[in-house]
This record gives sequence, structure tokens and C-alpha cells, in this order.
Amino acid sequence: MKNTKELISLLNLEDLGNHAFSGNSVTIGSPHVFGGQVLAQAVNAAYKTIPKERILHSLHSYFLEAGDLEIPINYHVAEVRNGGSFSTRRVTASQNDKTIFILAASFHQKEDGFEHQAIFDSTIKQPEELISWDDILNKFGDFLPKSMKYFLSIERPIEFKPVRIPNPLQPEDLPPKEQVWFRLKGEKQELDFRTKQEILTYISDYNILNPAFNPNASNYNFGNTQTASLDHSMWFFRDFDFNDWMLYSVESPNAFGARGLSKGNIFTRKGELIASVAQEGLLRPMKK
Repeated sequence: MKNTKELISLLNLEDLGNHAFSGNSVTIGSPHVFGGQVLAQAVNAAYKTIPKERILHSLHSYFLEAGDLEIPINYHVAEVRNGGSFSTRRVTASQNDKTIFILAASFHQKEDGFEHQAIFDSTIKQPEELISWDDILNKFGDFLPKSMKYFLSIERPIEFKPVRIPNPLQPEDLPPKEQVWFRLKGEKQELDFRTKQEILTYISDYNILNPAFNPNASNYNFGNTQTASLDHSMWFFRDFDFNDWMLYSVESPNAFGARGLSKGNIFTRKGELIASVAQEGLLRPMKK
């Protein structure tokens, strides 16, 4: 995928009737379907059964099996509840009649209320001061491990600029934190809120487990550790504009028992909190 248009096309599922939908997959550099893709496609399926005046405010999900990139994914939506101001949906994703993913999502009719939000760190470097994943590949590709070079070489509709770039040739233990600026590639365009939420859900599965590695990065990395997303939760707060940079600020409070937990906040460049994310992932050291 090269641009936002192709990403939207990937996430927009084929309607098979009776609350059943189907979607295809595109690799991001791993041998299995990207978890963010399944998340976002499941949100797209749920939204197709929701009245226009209601918007997604939270989702909770579990990844059960690795997805096959070559086989279409089928999604079935169950209408759990349609209340006065909230609607709840359960989405089941399957391949070859095997369930690979389940999602519970809640939608809320817009209401007014009081406000507060987490503090935005305005002292961090701005994206103009940083280099992107594409820049890293172009400048240092010949020196990177093969797996990292291949991952960075995959075309993506999103541009990422990490605030801190670790040296893969001299790994060191670091604080369990990560901050990454991101924006969509291609021409600026006006998107409806539902589409923006689906895209943000897709992006939220990038970079989130990195902080869980950081305190042990001198010994463990994605190359010598079996990793997998186990679950993913997300809460949506405010509307936002994808035509400027946004910040994904993530920290890991714990890693234990071959699992790591990360939680993050997504801010606009102006410091408005638009979403929060939590994910636990498998971090299983490979036996030598």
C-alpha cells in the first residue's frame, strides 16, 4: 500500500448479507496478517450495522490465531444491544471456519459533558527535527540487520518518525517508554469520523509493544523473541484531523511470564488527547 486511498480500500469490507462481511490482507513485513488490519476491518464490519448518529467509543479484542495472508477473512457481526444511547456489537473473524479474532465494540450517541485529559509533553522534539523510517532505510540500510531492513522496505500509507532511534548494532537497556510521530502519506483529504477511527485503529497496533522490550533491549529484541499481540483495547475521545502529525506516546508498566503490557495515548499536534490504547503481547525468548 502506498497511500490513504489504498488503505481505505483495504479496510472497507465486502458486504455478503446477513451481517456477514469479507476482506483481504496486505503484508506489512511479517509472515502473518497484521493485527491492526484485522482490528480495523472488524470495526468497519461493526460500523456497517450501526446508525449514523452513533460513534465508536471503545473496543476490546483478542487475537486467537495467526491470520493467513492468502485467504480472505470473514467477519460476522452480532447485534448484542441497541439501547437509548448506546449500541454494542460482537464481531467474529474467521478463516477456513476457524475463529482467529473476536471483538466487542460499543457505540455512543453524541452527548455533551465535562472534560479533562492527560497532560501532553510539549517539550519533545517536533517531527521536523526527526527522521522517518524511510530516511532510516535510505541512510543506514546497508548497516541494518536483514529482518529490520526488509521490514522498513515495505511500502506503507503511514509515515513514522520515532523521537528516539535505538542503535540495533549496539543495543542497550532503556526506559520502558516510546514516542512516535505519525501522519498519513499522500494528498490531504477530508475523511468522515468513522473512516478516521478505522484508520487510527489500524495505526494503533504499530509500535505499541516496543516499550515492553526496552528495559531488556541489550539481550532481547524482535529477532530473538517470539512475539504476538494477545489482546487490544482502545478508547476514542475527540474528533481529529489526519492532515497533520500526531503523537503516539506509549509506556510499558510490566513484563513478566513471557508477556508484556503496554498502554498509550494518541495526541494531536496541538496536544488534544484523541484516543487511549492498551495491549498485552507475547514476549517469549527463543531457546538457543
